[in-house]
Amino acid sequence: MKLQLWRNATLVLKVNGIQILVDPMLGKKGSLGIFPMTDNELANPLVDLPFDKEELKKKLERVDAVAVTHLHPDHWDAAAIELLDKNIPVICSDVISGQIAEQGFTNIIVLKDQLQWNTIEISKTKGRHGTGEIGEKMGIVNGFVFKKDNKSVYIAGDTIWYDEIAAEIDKHQPQHIIVAGGAATFSVGDPIIMTSEDIVKVCESAPESTVWVTHLEALSHCREDRKFIQKKIHENGIAGRCFILNDGEEVSLK
Repeated sequence: MKLQLWRNATLVLKVNGIQILVDPMLGKKGSLGIFPMTDNELANPLVDLPFDKEELKKKLERVDAVAVTHLHPDHWDAAAIELLDKNIPVICSDVISGQIAEQGFTNIIVLKDQLQWNTIEISKTKGRHGTGEIGEKMGIVNGFVFKKDNKSVYIAGDTIWYDEIAAEIDKHQPQHIIVAGGAATFSVGDPIIMTSEDIVKVCESAPESTVWVTHLEALSHCREDRKFIQKKIHENGIAGRCFILNDGEEVSLK
């Protein structure tokens, strides 16, 4: 298995040569505009993809399937809808499958709990995209666990730390966990994705797993950057198994 971060939550997971694109946000810098309730006037995303249009086109031609955790524009934007082949397999929950079908995609694989696709076992996991009224407005989200032979990767998606994340780790026993860091927070309410404290709790809950942090420095409402989170990782003695991915970086999941 290999994992490459493109930007924010957009990843490619490679499993025995099969390439799965996760949560594609493919538009250019600033294409999503200003997010509401962020106390700033910054246009999102804050950075471009780490490669040009021609390289993006080549990379998309090599993708075998797309997995979508939810339909917020930093995970499924207009550029992704336009650029992706409408016949490509799209793996998603039944909560969003109808909307994706309305956008012209014809090969939707609805994941209710668990399925086998192309020799890969894929499971849907729970998530909580914030707390209170803000959490309710953010809607239903999920993550994925991808298993092949004795290797497993848990992509938690846009979620804070709560008891169900510990339960998913206990259930699936993943070797690798990908979390959304950055402590994204609106002008009211608590963070809607993991803080550095949450990331430490993930590591404590999964002492045998390697944790990879994404979702950093691409959106205007994220409060914690790579430098801040790296400092917290070192302070908590988990630098040997908790790593921050850079845009464009590819790692082997051993």
